Amino acid sequence: MTVTKRRAPVVLCGVAVAVLATSAFARPVHHQRYRAVAPNQAAQLQAPGADRDMRYPSTAAPAAPATPSFAAATVEPALRHGRRSVADARARAQSHSNSAYGGTTSNALVTEARRYIGTNPTGRGSLWCGAFMDLVLKRTGHSGGGNLASAYARYGTRVTGPQVGAIAVMGRNGGGHVGVVSGVDPNGNPIIVSGNHNHTVAESVYPARRINAYVLPNG
Repeated sequence: MTVTKRRAPVVLCGVAVAVLATSAFARPVHHQRYRAVAPNQAAQLQAPGADRDMRYPSTAAPAAPATPSFAAATVEPALRHGRRSVADARARAQSHSNSAYGGTTSNALVTEARRYIGTNPTGRGSLWCGAFMDLVLKRTGHSGGGNLASAYARYGTRVTGPQVGAIAVMGRNGGGHVGVVSGVDPNGNPIIVSGNHNHTVAESVYPARRINAYVLPNG
């Protein structure tokens, strides 16, 4: 009987200690769960860079993504490459020593002819300056003049000197040449956009003495 009575208080004391310890550990958690935090305090507690981390949600509207989508990243270089290719072709076409720019103009023939600088829109392999002039005339609403450069001396209305939009007809070794006047340089030489100039469409200065005729398209 004596041994039993001594063990009972020991057991009771152990249970009491365990209950107190559990209550002590549980109390901070209980208080933390219901402790209110002011919005400005929450902003201060937020970790740096939290707006880019889903573990720290923000009430602000999400920022636009810094990198383009896969489609944009794929298409944009292709577009840049295409524009660069066109620019390179134009630069090569205008790299010769007598290249020039006749200046800004609203003339339809000049504007249309300049669209093809650096290219050969006729599909012909040789003797295509007349075919290019024919193409430009037709695409601006005029009647064509055929594929022979010399034939343009009898096309339209003859004028006495170079003027923007006039067709310049000239001779050269191996045949004639024809193009549309886009301007006049300080020495009075015509600046002409023509096909088959160094095997491409280009805008260049030609000596005035080479011009056999200037004509304006009718209509």
